[in-house]
Amino acid sequence: MSSPSASADTRQVTWQPTSEQRQQSRIGHFMSWVESTRRVHLADYRELWRWSVDDLSGFWEAVREYFDVLGEGFDGPALSEERMPGALWYPRARLNFAENVLRHADARGLGDTTAIFSIREDDSTSELTWRELRDRVASLAGRLRGLGIEPGDRVAAVLPNIPEAIIGLLATASIGAVWSINSPDLSANATLERLRQLEPTVLIGVDSYQFNGNGVDRVEYLAEIEAGLPSLAHTILVRNPDRAHHATITEGARARRLDFSALLSDTVEPHYEHVAFDHPLWVLFSSGTTGVPKGIVHGHGGMTLEALKGTALNQNMGAGERYYVAANTSWMVWNTLVNNLMSGASVVTYSGSPLFGSPDRQFHIIARTRTTMFATGAAYLSLVEKSGLEPGRAHDLTALVAVMSTGSPLPSSTWRWFHEHVKSDVHLGSDSGGTDICSGFIGSNPLEPVHVGEIQGPLLGVAVQSWSESGRRVIGEVGEMVITRPMPSMPVFFWDDDGSRYLSSYFEKFPGVWTQGDWITETEDGAFVVHGRSDATLNRAGVRLGSAEIYAALQHIPDVRESLVIGLEQPDGGYYMPLFVVLADGHERSEELEQRIRSTIRDLASARHVPDEIIIAPAIPVTHAHKKIEVPLKKLFSGHSADAAINRSSLANPESVDWFVERAERYLTELKRHM
Repeated sequence: MSSPSASADTRQVTWQPTSEQRQQSRIGHFMSWVESTRRVHLADYRELWRWSVDDLSGFWEAVREYFDVLGEGFDGPALSEERMPGALWYPRARLNFAENVLRHADARGLGDTTAIFSIREDDSTSELTWRELRDRVASLAGRLRGLGIEPGDRVAAVLPNIPEAIIGLLATASIGAVWSINSPDLSANATLERLRQLEPTVLIGVDSYQFNGNGVDRVEYLAEIEAGLPSLAHTILVRNPDRAHHATITEGARARRLDFSALLSDTVEPHYEHVAFDHPLWVLFSSGTTGVPKGIVHGHGGMTLEALKGTALNQNMGAGERYYVAANTSWMVWNTLVNNLMSGASVVTYSGSPLFGSPDRQFHIIARTRTTMFATGAAYLSLVEKSGLEPGRAHDLTALVAVMSTGSPLPSSTWRWFHEHVKSDVHLGSDSGGTDICSGFIGSNPLEPVHVGEIQGPLLGVAVQSWSESGRRVIGEVGEMVITRPMPSMPVFFWDDDGSRYLSSYFEKFPGVWTQGDWITETEDGAFVVHGRSDATLNRAGVRLGSAEIYAALQHIPDVRESLVIGLEQPDGGYYMPLFVVLADGHERSEELEQRIRSTIRDLASARHVPDEIIIAPAIPVTHAHKKIEVPLKKLFSGHSADAAINRSSLANPESVDWFVERAERYLTELKRHM
């Protein structure tokens, strides 16, 4: 993403709401309601945001009251004790996340409308209404109770992005049990690294799934997972109807496998266990690229409030809207499906390849499902841009009104391409958050204009700032992203942690202040630019550089498919900054290409961003969320062993590491020779 000071062009407005859109937005209605009930004057988004962080307790209580959150014991201030970590929210409250999602089944005019629209690679579809979803959740929850599952027990799933995964999550939450899910494309070893920590009683798995036109058998894989979980008492199997013969008990399986669909047939009254505000809802895992993945625990109350605030207010979602994201279930973005259900919006599930048949496959799905909001990774949009396709010509995108790009900074070129070749009047915004809060810190809102290369601003209730190394707030220069006041969606705790790992993850650098680990620039008018991870430091002659600026510049070179840059301090005080690039099919290395890469980076970023060496690599190692592993590779080139530097099971393409291991050995050998 370009620096805000790179040129006046970065202030180009790509979208701005009409006065009618402002008035009809859910956040606009919320502001009017706050003004009338709280007697707080709120002229625009900035005044609302300022109130939301100055009066944290008042703001979150207003969110709870405005959306009529179901539960009891909400008397007293929302924020009873302010500290980080360990803020105390609603100490007497009792509620249930699933109940607050599924109440839409009884909402006037909503019960018989679609809650989940499922589409598959062959374009076959199915739909679940709100009442059908509620009834299936109630039936599964009843059966889980019959198996002895109680509040606090763990239910683990290894499922693709299918309706059964959402049903499983909501049924588990209904009981007050704790949910965790992994994608079945994760290796068995990587899955067990996560699930063993939780000691689950129930495992929900799938016998097979379809991906990129191929059936992927998971029967033996599921048996390996079962064998690695001594705590397991029951396995529930989601059967692919085309592979029903695999739904038998595999030799070596210790537990009788129950059929998932058979557990949904009971007609029972929904029952929701009311639990404490901070009672564990689910466990999300960090990528675990350099060690054992951290189990990040979120609570029922915090996620209920965050889901309502984030989807309904900042993203303008609710009844009548439809949300689609092709998220791998191991990535926290998958959880945004159920968060959007919380607002009353319907959601689309798709477990196939996001590139099946053509790079613009997801735009085909948007058209087919009449999606109104599309969430995706910046890397996907850039890929379609480089493909030369024009989705706006090929597909009917009239229903699409908003796109949220996340996962990495969105290059300015891709921003412009989208409005030129996809849809001109879409609210395309870039958001930045994390698994840590299962939400965003900075991102979009429906009341302000969007400028190329910039994130619109802070999200409601997020006291975000950019700080220098000395802990001083900085404007217009690169700093650490910090959160100075608590959020209800901050982790309740880390699984199996005495608190020390939690403290070191967020509060070691600035005690009492959350440090996210991202470099950002806050502009004079309160927008933000993200420069990449602060622990992947590029530091030339004392000047900190963001890798995102280099990646953004390379978007203008179609010969380059992927890239990764690292910075290495050398024993003699020097600094070495190699750029690894993967060339697009049909392109070869040449002196002209290298010069074009260097000049493009110099022109669009700065001379300091130009690498010392350009190295052609066969592939770039990425996590299952398609994030580059800059820090582990920097450790590898700094002399750490491959096993110590990189957890291969955390990667989508672990075989790609071998080339980097060999390259690092050559670099270190050469370095010793010159010492």
